[in-house]
Amino acid sequence: MDAFNYHKPSSLAEAVALHRDAEDPAYLSGGHTLLPTMTQRLATPSDLIDLEGLTELTGIAAEGRTLSIGAFTRHAEVAASAEVRSTVPALADLAEGIGDAQVRNRGTIGGSLANSDPSADYPAAALALNAVIRTDRRQIAADDYFRGLFETALEEDEIITRIDFAIPSCAAYEKFPNPASRYATVGVMVADFNGTVRVGVTGAGPCACRAPAFEAALSARVDPAALDDAELPAIDFNSDLHASAEYRAHLVRVMAQRATARLVEAS
Repeated sequence: MDAFNYHKPSSLAEAVALHRDAEDPAYLSGGHTLLPTMTQRLATPSDLIDLEGLTELTGIAAEGRTLSIGAFTRHAEVAASAEVRSTVPALADLAEGIGDAQVRNRGTIGGSLANSDPSADYPAAALALNAVIRTDRRQIAADDYFRGLFETALEEDEIITRIDFAIPSCAAYEKFPNPASRYATVGVMVADFNGTVRVGVTGAGPCACRAPAFEAALSARVDPAALDDAELPAIDFNSDLHASAEYRAHLVRVMAQRATARLVEAS
């Protein structure tokens, strides 16, 4: 790891100013991706700006039909939150299945969405729950946020401050986890908004996406069998040492059917 300057700002405004004035800065949230890449010298920022402790980035609250979660909220906090459990229990279940205890107690929801790993869990929830990603300067609909492999709509110096999730009548998440990392080989969240169904898929392609044909089939009939002949998302499925593109395509349908079955049981 190369030498770098470490900063721990006391306000969001200070963090933005530090980023603006540094040569090659990086924001530090949970650090589960950034720090290993720095260790391998795949990333060599001149300055690390640690966002821990910024109160503007914390808190979980539900108001009306919206669940708002601060960007620096850790996965373990999402999983344990009574507010999340009472409004969108599927989101708490998703967070509880991320990595291991060490990862859940350090990783943050904002850091995960900013990094946009193609196999991360939260992107499926952001899409299925019609989330709005709020930053220090604007708000971005989840449908417009994910652009490609580790690519989002964020500007280089932009900070996610919170995520607003629409509260569905019912939702469920199912994933086929990598046995070592617990990343999603494929993960699917199905969310029913009083008859209008949204489906978010992660792990299958270069970035998270929705499944329009699945959504249409389930909006007509919330039944796992409704997905038997539904068209798969039009994406380039990932193929790697963990799973072939053909296997991932198969898993998308299977995980969607399992999530739908759980949704039917819970409704």
